[in-house]
Amino acid sequence: MSSTVQTPILETRSLVKRFGGLLATDQVSLQLAGKEVHALIGPNGAGKTTLIGQLSGELLPDEGQILIAGEDVTAQPVPARARRGLGRSYQITQFLAEFSALENVVLAALARSGSGFGLWSPLMRERAIVEHAMQALDTVGLADRAHRSAGAMGHGEHRQLEIAMALALEPKMLLLDEPLAGMSGSESERMVQLLHDLKARYPILLIEHDMDAVFALANRISVLVYGRVIATGTPQEIRNNPEVRTAYLGDEEMVA
Repeated sequence: MSSTVQTPILETRSLVKRFGGLLATDQVSLQLAGKEVHALIGPNGAGKTTLIGQLSGELLPDEGQILIAGEDVTAQPVPARARRGLGRSYQITQFLAEFSALENVVLAALARSGSGFGLWSPLMRERAIVEHAMQALDTVGLADRAHRSAGAMGHGEHRQLEIAMALALEPKMLLLDEPLAGMSGSESERMVQLLHDLKARYPILLIEHDMDAVFALANRISVLVYGRVIATGTPQEIRNNPEVRTAYLGDEEMVA
């Protein structure tokens, strides 16, 4: 019996992005399979932000392809990729501080549907939309904060809120950009548990500096250095890779 080859939910093929003489991404090829967390790590300036911009549609590559479920989306803008199932968070949390947590998530749901915002008050009375938003808040542990002003919430709650906003897009995958950035120890523990729960439901491409979280969550890890992927493998393979130890992790960080 022949085995069935699964099409990656997200794939890049030899992505190149230049800014003048700077080669920000250098022939980057990655795959995100179903039911996995694929972590992307690398030092500051490695090109992670540029790569994320290309994946989300905010930047167009100079060469290469981006595919979602086997379909070429290289030239498609951000909204089209969201409609194809790409839900993302940002390194710096983006939300409307004067709106409640629930209102922020409703806005995200409306953005996916393409609805306008002219009838805002009636839309907040639309039961299906509000229930969908509440479900997303409940998933991330913020159901009891639904009517609290987003600006009055703590940093860890802001990160949870942004993931709820991504979930409101009804994604087929999640692209999470440093979701643990700036968190306290207890906040990080809660976020790791949330991501552990989410990985059973969504393929996740995780960009993260917290190595404890990466090794706890990832099925595969790719290491980006100077715009090029120098290694891809299981957490144990990455721990034991001499090139990775030299270029990024360092001997002290590998003892675990």
